[in-house]
Amino acid sequence: MLYRENGQFKSSYRADQQVFPILQDRIAIWVLLIVAFVAVPLLSSEYLLRAIFVPFLILSLAALGLNILVGYCGQISLGTGAFMAIGAYAAYNFQARIPGMPLVASLLLGGVCSTIVGVLFGIPSLRIKGLYLAVATLAAQFFTDWAFLRIKWFTNDSSSGSVSVAGLNVLGIPIESPVQKYVLCLAFLALFAMLAKNLVRGAIGREWMAIRDMDVAAAVIGIRPVYAKLTAFAVSSFIVGVAGGLWGFVHLGSWEPAAFNIDRSFQLLFMVIIGGLGSIMGSFFGAAFIVVLPIILDGLPYWFGIPIDTATASHLTFMIFGALIVFFLIVEPHGIARLWSTAKEKLRLWPFPH
Repeated sequence: MLYRENGQFKSSYRADQQVFPILQDRIAIWVLLIVAFVAVPLLSSEYLLRAIFVPFLILSLAALGLNILVGYCGQISLGTGAFMAIGAYAAYNFQARIPGMPLVASLLLGGVCSTIVGVLFGIPSLRIKGLYLAVATLAAQFFTDWAFLRIKWFTNDSSSGSVSVAGLNVLGIPIESPVQKYVLCLAFLALFAMLAKNLVRGAIGREWMAIRDMDVAAAVIGIRPVYAKLTAFAVSSFIVGVAGGLWGFVHLGSWEPAAFNIDRSFQLLFMVIIGGLGSIMGSFFGAAFIVVLPIILDGLPYWFGIPIDTATASHLTFMIFGALIVFFLIVEPHGIARLWSTAKEKLRLWPFPH
């Protein structure tokens, strides 16, 4: 009875086209933002911030970028970890080689570098698609792994390929404590989520979805496949590159190319599939699922007194991931986000379904 639109009249095009047309949704978003920005930093422990919330926010941002490419434009990518690595190493080089370079500017420029490489590797999408495109993007993963290990300039002449950052600050405010790192990541995520939401609702988002549904029909009605596909690669690579910079600078602090290997690419793809293809909310659901589930599975044997070693628990986690991916592909291809959307629709009609 509480989730109804009765009495909510739209008297202008602007009111009819707003991002959250239902009043209850707008209230819920504001409450969620207040809880995220105020309550969580005040009430959470250092462990929760470091081990759960910060990785969740950064991986949500990376999944958001991948969802634009895979979910909205229908272009399969297995090289997301590569674009995260490009964003991280590019931001590191801007910080290391330009004195006084602001942290936010370094992260954004790292995203720009990732965009350039993403567009280059997105050019094959103009001729190939499906499994062949996935293999082409997989080439980006192997190329970046080789480049950051062998070309010493990228790592500022580090022999091992590992780099580290310290003394982070934004507008003179040091980013050292878990709370400060959490707020920085949350600010980036909130900003990019709102930008992505508006993009997919606009003309460019409709072009992406038309290409995803049937590219030949989209070309017939005047949509340019070259423009649509390359802009999807560009926007996706930019967001993923910024997420990679945050992962290296804020979460890890010190990293090597193995931090962005192919396992990271598959992990992000699992997030998008489980969370929901073509859904902004699905990126958050998928990231929460992937981040929280291993912690729960690792703790279950100890909570119930089951004698199981760490290796077995790790293998069990991968088995459950695989089973859930198959489950969602068969039962609900649109993932957890679709289940959430269906629940909201039923709630709008309850208790008078028809």
